[in-house]
Amino acid sequence: MSDTVIQVENLSKKYLIGHQKQAYTLREAISNTTRSLSHKLITPWKKSESFSQTEEFWALKDISFEVKQGDRVGIIGRNGAGKSTLLKILSRITEPTHGRITIKGRVASLLEVGTGFHPELTGRENIFLNGAILGMSKAEIKRKFDEIVDFAEIEKFIDTPVKRYSSGMYVRLAFAVAAHLEPEILVVDEVLAVGDSQFQKKCLGKMEEVGKEGRTVLFVSHQMAAVEKLCSRGIVLRYGTKEYDGLTQDAINFYLQNIEKNIKNLDFRKIKRSGTGELKIVDFAIENSNGEVVPAVSAGEDIALLFYYHMNEDAPLKNVSIGFSIHSLLGDTISILYSDYEGQTFNVNSSHGMFRCKIKNFPFSNGRYFVGARIVSQGVEIDWPQDFLGYIDVEAGDFYKTGSVNHSGIGPLLLRGEWQLDRIGVSVK
Repeated sequence: MSDTVIQVENLSKKYLIGHQKQAYTLREAISNTTRSLSHKLITPWKKSESFSQTEEFWALKDISFEVKQGDRVGIIGRNGAGKSTLLKILSRITEPTHGRITIKGRVASLLEVGTGFHPELTGRENIFLNGAILGMSKAEIKRKFDEIVDFAEIEKFIDTPVKRYSSGMYVRLAFAVAAHLEPEILVVDEVLAVGDSQFQKKCLGKMEEVGKEGRTVLFVSHQMAAVEKLCSRGIVLRYGTKEYDGLTQDAINFYLQNIEKNIKNLDFRKIKRSGTGELKIVDFAIENSNGEVVPAVSAGEDIALLFYYHMNEDAPLKNVSIGFSIHSLLGDTISILYSDYEGQTFNVNSSHGMFRCKIKNFPFSNGRYFVGARIVSQGVEIDWPQDFLGYIDVEAGDFYKTGSVNHSGIGPLLLRGEWQLDRIGVSVK
């Protein structure tokens, strides 16, 4: 008998994305509506001109692989690579456009906060509901009940409707149910990031235990260290296609090497993006403290990150917030900053321009860091490139202003502190 529990053959998933043209003034909105109505009256036998456009988006394209019983597989890739879509199809949450999947065994999924829970039911009732969905008997669920509640740390709230739970409580219970009701296949997405670090460690330990028991685990995470620790195999996705399938460390190395190669050969015109697209980031650069565009900066130096844009629309964009993220070589997010975090948004009127973010005493130690960016306007996503835009090379510098550069390379972030020695009247044993 074959020990293959998941067989994926030529799997593809297409979405139709609608882009609605925005009206920025009352006058423009009335004009658009009037024009649309008049067009229908004048040419009723033709398809009416619409102010929305539909675009085909292939989240997955011709993916094939198989998973053996007991495999612990990490699904690796940037945002928009198709990781979550793949897990949703494997969990029967959505159907593929083409291709076929064959699954042997019970699948427990933890993909989004609240997946599989009924908000009006209590935690207790949802445990029994989820167990029944997995095909377990009431006796089997009762046998695991106390262990689930103890793991989730929600004993006081077990008879409270889950709609009143915080996101952290929701995730703790959802993971406890998914991991303890003895599924043959456990599917976990990045949703664990909602929990605190202690609970994340607890979850990783449980998944490792599940894998050692001979059950199958599929795990999506941007934390390469977690993937490396938990998984024996890695599948790398990019733009909906499978780029690599092999041992975990080899898959991680392939992913990281390709990030650097893609950045060096980056063509901003060909970057896959999400968002409405009225304004797009078209270049990225770094300025040093002298205002010069440079390939590298020093730790503790005053620098500026430059994000060049091009706007396609004639109408201005209001209340624009630009954000960037800084990532380690393993792809882990170290820091995120949006302009509106600091109460600053922009009204963009020109077709070409640049957002500049000045950072004093750049607090990163020497090394290489990847940079991503995203633009939103009035709560609507305008542009989110799905690749890193570039990297910051940081050289050793005099971060502490002591005349020495010997302490600028320990850990990714450099901290400042005010030190003092206080005398106290009690001896400490």
